[in-house]
Amino acid sequence: MVMLSATNPKILVVDDDFGVRNLIYRFLSRKYQIESAPDGKTALSLFEQFNPALVILDWNLPDTSGYNLCQEMQSRNNVLVMILTGRTEEADKIRILAAGADDFITKPFSLAEIEVRVQALLRRIRSVKPSPSQRLIFKQLAINPEGREVTLNDKPLNLTALEFNILHFLASHPGQAWSRPQLIQKIWGCDYVGDGRVVDVHIGQLRKKLEADTSVPEFIKTVRGYGYKFEIPEPTTI
Repeated sequence: MVMLSATNPKILVVDDDFGVRNLIYRFLSRKYQIESAPDGKTALSLFEQFNPALVILDWNLPDTSGYNLCQEMQSRNNVLVMILTGRTEEADKIRILAAGADDFITKPFSLAEIEVRVQALLRRIRSVKPSPSQRLIFKQLAINPEGREVTLNDKPLNLTALEFNILHFLASHPGQAWSRPQLIQKIWGCDYVGDGRVVDVHIGQLRKKLEADTSVPEFIKTVRGYGYKFEIPEPTTI
């Protein structure tokens, strides 16, 4: 029997398939504190009590969707989420990432792959931390890093944890262009082993909430053939 310290990271496994759930539970419990749940209702109750660092979440649950549960959990704290899915279509992968998931793994999977991805996620630096009290204001856009709040035209924007991190990081370096690999290293962490298109997906979702016209973005500009940069808006002329 492996004795775990109270400092070992906590992981919540949510899957309605007992075989999958039990397999992951037994494998990861060698190194981590583990709880598991077969449905969304039980998962949310455990989530509040257990306060996990990472949730391994099945995309299809009997009482809710992985999309809804991922967003609900991430609205409560800055938890890491890895989605388990049997779907392989491009549109499904984009929807998973758009839900705010940090990573996803397709079924069937090996336990070795689960372990590598879990280790990489738990090493990730989730919050950008330059001058935590420094509020960033650009024209009608205000970013408050202490409260992790963003307002546009005095109205709050409902951003996922990753969307906030991307916006705050780019806005902290206005005018500087960042490649996709650089953004993955700075925001997701250098150990990220997931799909590199995650940057484009989250930038696209962020623009939908931030920009009046996503085809002509005012704040987050595409640097053709390279990556992205945050542009300080031009002053309004009368």
